[in-house]
Amino acid sequence: MNAQNPPKQRAPRNRTIELDAEEIEAYRGGLVFERGLADFENRIVCGDAFRVLKKLPAGTFDLLFADPPYNLTKNFGDQSFRQTSLDAYEDWLDAWLRDAARLLKPTASVYVCGDWRSASAIQRVGMKYFKLRNRITWEREKGRGARRNWKNSAEDIWFFTVSDEFTFNLDRVKMRRKVLAPYTENGRPKDWEKSTEGNYRLTHPSNLWTDLTVPFWSMPENTEHPTQKPEKLLAKILLASTDENDLVLDPFAGSGTTAVAARKLGRRFCAVERDEKYCLLAMKRLALAETDNTIQGFADGVFYERNSQIK
Repeated sequence: MNAQNPPKQRAPRNRTIELDAEEIEAYRGGLVFERGLADFENRIVCGDAFRVLKKLPAGTFDLLFADPPYNLTKNFGDQSFRQTSLDAYEDWLDAWLRDAARLLKPTASVYVCGDWRSASAIQRVGMKYFKLRNRITWEREKGRGARRNWKNSAEDIWFFTVSDEFTFNLDRVKMRRKVLAPYTENGRPKDWEKSTEGNYRLTHPSNLWTDLTVPFWSMPENTEHPTQKPEKLLAKILLASTDENDLVLDPFAGSGTTAVAARKLGRRFCAVERDEKYCLLAMKRLALAETDNTIQGFADGVFYERNSQIK
């Protein structure tokens, strides 16, 4: 290392997950590559989703979570995606989604991430293969301001199912919210509970999620992936739409958030990612999950509002 390229210095509280040379070699041995797909359960598959999906067995998965490149020009490690026309983006979505549909059980659920530019394309292509149930909008508290437009601080997740028979575990995803105007009946709390921490109630989850924190440098789940989703986001989806030991497919796994949340919550997974560096980061995160299964904002079976204190 010469003086012109000094080693990267991290702030004392920076907890971003990184890989050293020894870890790279160790975790590389645990990856599955396209040619070895006989062994895909609870594995990170290093390969291109368009080819891998064609090789997986039909009718196998209970849930598809997909966070594909949005229709934006963006670099993902050694790979990049170029913005194209909406029609071309629909064709691109259809090219992998039709293969993913073949892999799902009749009772499976599907969640596809996107932004406002890709919303109509995701809806149209998804409805070719599945039943549309809802569109979740989640607030990204990060984001750059714009001089001549509204700040873009939200993304969408389209919720589909293969059929009318599907899993949805309402009680597992209720939100614990602070009661600002506690109502009593005969002197007793009505639909809320009193505690030493304050007054709270469990509320039904809506399709507007304002409780998520985008991973940043002081969070132990953070990596250098440019579009990493919070573990809490995946926890909501997995708990709502799968049961323990169900099998989850993520064809655009990035740094492995779906796989990590699945491991922490007792689900099986197959996570596909073509960038080897992100695959290796996913492997390290899975190893860390063996000794720490906590999920920020979720404790004792309850989801908490963003930045609320958990004791």
